[in-house]
Amino acid sequence: MPKNRIQFQSGYSLPELFNEFGTEQQCTHALYNWKWPDGFICPECGSKTFCTLKSRKVYQCNHCHHQTSLTSGTIFASTKLPLTTWFLAIHLLTQLKTGLSALELKRQINVSYNTAWSMKQKIMQVMKERDDTQPLSGTVQLDDVYWGGELQGGSRGRGSENKTPFVAAVSTNEEGKPVSMNMNVVKGFQLTEIKRWAKQHLQANSVVVSDGLPCFSAVKDAGCEHVRIVTGGGPQSVSKEEFTWVNTMIGNVKNAITGTYHSIGAKHLPRYLAEFCYRFNRRYQLKDMLPRFAYVALRTPPMPMRLLKMAEDYG
Repeated sequence: MPKNRIQFQSGYSLPELFNEFGTEQQCTHALYNWKWPDGFICPECGSKTFCTLKSRKVYQCNHCHHQTSLTSGTIFASTKLPLTTWFLAIHLLTQLKTGLSALELKRQINVSYNTAWSMKQKIMQVMKERDDTQPLSGTVQLDDVYWGGELQGGSRGRGSENKTPFVAAVSTNEEGKPVSMNMNVVKGFQLTEIKRWAKQHLQANSVVVSDGLPCFSAVKDAGCEHVRIVTGGGPQSVSKEEFTWVNTMIGNVKNAITGTYHSIGAKHLPRYLAEFCYRFNRRYQLKDMLPRFAYVALRTPPMPMRLLKMAEDYG
């Protein structure tokens, strides 16, 4: 039996990481090239001439004298950590298939738990914002999902106050193989909410296959063709071939989250879902994960702690 080329690809090892990005100088040089691939450009006036200050690690524009740094205006803004620590954290969170808890990240990179939690949330925020700009296309399997159990004495089933609804979608190619997936928390399964989700996350002319939930017909408002298959209830409802991949991904993600994390609050669930989607959607290019991520992270606005703790993203 031939080996799966995705599972057995060489990937990007820790020795390779330390060889390429094991010092602050190597990390600084890499970030400079990823932030300004065509050379320094002043964010204020667009000038390309600059000088560096000896007292602080900033670049000063020779034209308008605006000062900027490699990390200012990015997800790394105001960090006190060495860049080598950031690179190691990014490597671990982009390479490990089942994810890594903040507690385990703390142990791996030798920082406090609060620091590890903040870093992980920021890294996952980059993943979410990036994939939110990449709509699915082709044939898309779509399903409704809930995260969380029922509260004692509360409502049961889909109406439980403790359950967070989210949409799971997987695009497939002509051979029926999965290409990419998207999982986004929604406010509920109503026509208006699915319409909003579809316009952001589906390309027009995609063929969307869903079960009989009435709200999924709203994908037609996003210019998509809708194929409705009534599955009924019971175990056989999740065994239909038309939903093989979306059901597989839902099961994989739920098992990974349950096995890796002690608990996840509803307001942070969007980032954790995005983490799994981000890695899956780039599973063919493990060696390129770090530079691709860093390039996007340098173009992602800062996410201060107050926003990390209060954010409840609906994608």
